[in-house]
Amino acid sequence: MKLFLALFALSALTASAADLAGTWKASLETPNGNIESTFEFKVDGAKLTGSVTSQQMGTTPISDGKIEGDNFSFAVKREGPNGEFVINYKGTVKGDEAKMQISIAAFDRTFDVTAKRAK
Repeated sequence: MKLFLALFALSALTASAADLAGTWKASLETPNGNIESTFEFKVDGAKLTGSVTSQQMGTTPISDGKIEGDNFSFAVKREGPNGEFVINYKGTVKGDEAKMQISIAAFDRTFDVTAKRAK
């Protein structure tokens, strides 16, 4: 019975993590205008990889990607006029929505965005 419960719990976590795999689209209104982003997520157990693409910044691979149940986090390193800066993402996925908080320490800014699964 304990083995069954452990396997059930593990499969529930795996199913949740697998829900993030695929293409997601988001639109973020910023002081500098609207930014459309496409997220390509790949899931391997608790590891999250992939890329973020926007017209303004091009395509950049994600790093430090992690998944714990419905929660996920990752970082994106970008080049700006003053050198490299890091954008940190953390969020939750439920069905076809991924709610994320985006923080950019170099600019002391935090944004909330909801990405929708591309169909």
